[in-house]
Amino acid sequence: MYSKIDKNAVRKARHHRMRLHINGTPERPRLNVYRSTVHIYAQVIDDTTGNTLAAASTLDGQLKEQLAGKNKTDAAKLVGKLIGERALEKGVKKVVFDRGGYLYTGRVAALAQGAREAGLDF
Repeated sequence: MYSKIDKNAVRKARHHRMRLHINGTPERPRLNVYRSTVHIYAQVIDDTTGNTLAAASTLDGQLKEQLAGKNKTDAAKLVGKLIGERALEKGVKKVVFDRGGYLYTGRVAALAQGAREAGLDF
């Protein structure tokens, strides 16, 4: 009998393997990405204290007007710019990029590009 592969479980295992090597510090926090079917979320996290320093998503009220008529990749780039701006306001210039087990393509890459354009270094 054919059994369907649980893609999310495979992603979670990949993310767990990555997290063994990726860790956010106060000097260089972790930029985490979560991608759902409709929305994309990003957080800048200091893992030593467990605090979220900045967060942004496509559900953010600040982006509501800009997201009208955009596709999901363009929306991800806008979220990347917003998370970059918010991180810079908190004094964070360098981050470690945690792609959350997703492949670095499409919306995840667009978010990273938007964050770089906003001034984050990773």
